[in-house]
Amino acid sequence: MTYCVGMVVDRGIVLMSDTRTNSGVDNISVFRKMFHWNVPGERIITVMTAGNLATTQAVISQLEERTKAPDDRTNSLLGAATMFQVATEIGKLVRDTISERQTANGMAGKGKFTASVIVAGQIAGMEPRLFMIYPEGNFIEASFDTPFFQIGETKYGRPIIIRGYDRAMSFEDAVKLLMVSFDSTLKANLSVGLPLDLMVIERDGFEPAHERRIAHDDPYFQAISSSWGDALKSAFHSLPDYSFFSK
Repeated sequence: MTYCVGMVVDRGIVLMSDTRTNSGVDNISVFRKMFHWNVPGERIITVMTAGNLATTQAVISQLEERTKAPDDRTNSLLGAATMFQVATEIGKLVRDTISERQTANGMAGKGKFTASVIVAGQIAGMEPRLFMIYPEGNFIEASFDTPFFQIGETKYGRPIIIRGYDRAMSFEDAVKLLMVSFDSTLKANLSVGLPLDLMVIERDGFEPAHERRIAHDDPYFQAISSSWGDALKSAFHSLPDYSFFSK
């Protein structure tokens, strides 16, 4: 399982993903699910993936190959005119990769190949943009009504973001909000796990404004987890008492 979040604020975009991949309780591995490419002063593109690991790795490998291609080839990521075109190309790649693997597996094959992708970034002269790509290759874009996207194990961390989100919030508060969302997910689902990858894309920055990996022994994340648990207990005990004898 996976948990990834991309969130738009006034200053830019904040992204976070976990790194756990498991095929049963005795086969747990760590794999990066956040990847980025940038041209200083011109563009930055970040991708986060969820779904069948072999499928998502195939998508990322093909994107990596395109960014390393010789000059006589078309570079779909670094040459696209708009972020919409970037999302369209990645969507086609996701759809085609899933289709090819499903066909090769055969109708009688076991399992289902799937992948969902969050694409974020900015190209010079345009606004930062955030997209969520479905396994079918189609996608939606973030808006004022829908300012964040989640893929993977979304249900445990979503209420936190909905209650705490403010488009005008600082990057620091946005990171704190995502850490609380991830902590709630980690506590509820063992298939999502540390380390976490964090990236902040500042408007017109065209390179990561902040990037780090949050490990098991990260003191700030430990403080967030402990303080959030204490705050929830305090809030619960401050609520009006229920009485069996009240009318």
